[in-house]
Amino acid sequence: MILSASRRTDIPNYYSEWFLNRIQEGFLYVRNPVNMHQISKIDLSPEVVDCIVFWTKNPEPMMDRLDELSAYQYYFQFTLTGYGKDIETNVPHKKEKMIDVFQKLSEKAGRKRVIWRYDPIIFTGVYTPEYHLCAFSQIAGALSGYTDQCVISFVDTYPKNRKNLEMIGAYELEEAKLMSFAGTMAETAKKNGMTIASCAEKRDLSVCGIEASCCIDKRLIEEIIGSGINVKKDKNQRAECGCMESVEIGAYNTCKNGCKYCYANYSRESVEKNCKSYDPNSPLLCGEVGPGDKITERKMKSLVERQMSFLTPFGYSD
Repeated sequence: MILSASRRTDIPNYYSEWFLNRIQEGFLYVRNPVNMHQISKIDLSPEVVDCIVFWTKNPEPMMDRLDELSAYQYYFQFTLTGYGKDIETNVPHKKEKMIDVFQKLSEKAGRKRVIWRYDPIIFTGVYTPEYHLCAFSQIAGALSGYTDQCVISFVDTYPKNRKNLEMIGAYELEEAKLMSFAGTMAETAKKNGMTIASCAEKRDLSVCGIEASCCIDKRLIEEIIGSGINVKKDKNQRAECGCMESVEIGAYNTCKNGCKYCYANYSRESVEKNCKSYDPNSPLLCGEVGPGDKITERKMKSLVERQMSFLTPFGYSD
């Protein structure tokens, strides 16, 4: 199976101790977000987990303990943008800290295992197209040689983030200007030795030199693990999303990054309440098993096509 850690929260930043404790124990529990009394028990043995995909804005709390994942294959989706604390409230300063963290993670894990995400792109009176192009160019220059791929996307509006986007004055760029903007980003990425791709975009950006990609990437996973995998597209994601099926282990309303564009948090109060129940020794990310909960062991298996082991996995440093 492919483990998603996580679309719903920043596990490397805030819950790495819990995650590594669960790796040691060999299992974890995940609540069904629709029916909170349904809990799945997930097997975390290396024989079952083919690859772990981490999403994060700050993996620093986890970096000194990456050796504890030596039995696993993994890669990071590392979001690094030009926004300040008015948009990404609790993310450390990019130039002063996060670029250095990205570089160190790349040196430790290998640049192929660290995907740079400049997303979502939001246009406001402060974060104009010109601002983004300048920030993107500066970050791309700093990350040149530390990653092979950049992924971009333009912000999507959901009921959970609409109010925040309206408050910061977010607006859409007219199509011709947007395509010109995307083309400039593609040129910048290429100059810095990176391929650039889009994530879950309705627009076809291929004419700008930006191909469609995905977070749970079959091609990349096969390259990392050195084998073909038998996996299908995740039908539970949006139609534009090309991700493969994975097991999501995060929980909504638990991310403390405070990003204004976030769709995974309903309210600051919900996040604060859930975080108070965090116990790094609990099988659940936040909270405990209650008397009305039902735990079901989810049947897991490796996706590796053993007869097709034709690739050579790349190492931890390039």
